[in-house]
Amino acid sequence: MPGSLFAPAPQPFPEGGTRLSVLVVDGDDRRREVLARSLAEAGAGTVHEASSADEARRRAFDGPPCELAVVDLGLPDGGAFALLAELRTDGWRTVAVGPDDHTAAQAAFTAGALAYLTSSSGMCRVVEPDPTVAPLTGSGTRVAAVDGAPRELSQREVQVLQQVADGHSNSEIGSELGLSALTVKSHLSRIGRKLGTGDRAQMVALAMRAGVVR
Repeated sequence: MPGSLFAPAPQPFPEGGTRLSVLVVDGDDRRREVLARSLAEAGAGTVHEASSADEARRRAFDGPPCELAVVDLGLPDGGAFALLAELRTDGWRTVAVGPDDHTAAQAAFTAGALAYLTSSSGMCRVVEPDPTVAPLTGSGTRVAAVDGAPRELSQREVQVLQQVADGHSNSEIGSELGLSALTVKSHLSRIGRKLGTGDRAQMVALAMRAGVVR
């Protein structure tokens, strides 16, 4: 992971409003802790940490909802690309961090990364995706939030909302979709934050108005 990432961000997260919660996934304890601290100092919301792909999955799908994941490609248990794909399918914003290698960068974009960070001569830079490379994951579905602004819901979030619209409880939704009740709750919390309401009926009403659930 590039050393320049550890310096305070030149453009901090915006003041006021809802700040992004971030999950930092890196097998190097010191590097992960420094990056997490830098993100917090830059104005991020809660910063969670994971040292492996398996731990990241537990924190991502059974813990408090986050919006952004920063994933190092050199995880000790491997599986970084699969993790990126799963997170993007679930509606996360994802940033991959890896070597200064075009093949690795394009593989990360194909897996669903929205950005790729690498270092060259100690300077952090962003690698642009090849426009001919299509990501494995879809872009989701837009629903107008309470404030009228469009928000993107992932395919999984739409599935959860459809189950809510059908009158199912969290445990029933989990059984139907192969998720734990806690994971379903995390999905609903993230949907609520996106749409600006914690009321299940209002979430469903907004989704119905957008035509994404019936």
